[in-house]
Amino acid sequence: MKKRALLLTLSFLLAFVFTGGYQVLAATAKENYEWYCTQCHGLKGTGDGPNARPSKYGIKQPDMSVTPRNHTSPKDMNKLSDEDIRLAIKDGGKAVSKSALMPPFGKTLTEKEIDELVKYLRKLCKCKGKE
Repeated sequence: MKKRALLLTLSFLLAFVFTGGYQVLAATAKENYEWYCTQCHGLKGTGDGPNARPSKYGIKQPDMSVTPRNHTSPKDMNKLSDEDIRLAIKDGGKAVSKSALMPPFGKTLTEKEIDELVKYLRKLCKCKGKE
């Protein structure tokens, strides 16, 4: 009886998945930022996340030699066009002559999610983008 119930459940799940009977809930830009960016850029976006400044968090590891960008600084962020930011997110830091430690997210995030993340970064710095 247990095998039959397991087979029935497994069959239902496979049919559900392969017929598109599920819906993926898209994350908000804030959620994507918190998931992908805060490890280096910090929860507030100031460039002092635990990967960048482990000593600040009581982790006995050296700090990054390159300080991640402070996303809350209008002075720093206004130097960048939206396309510069989009390229850094999509292709990683190396693509914009910055740290190769920033990975590319172009295969992780959709174009729409990247665009929303650019808008979110502009909110963090309270600055306007330039195309």
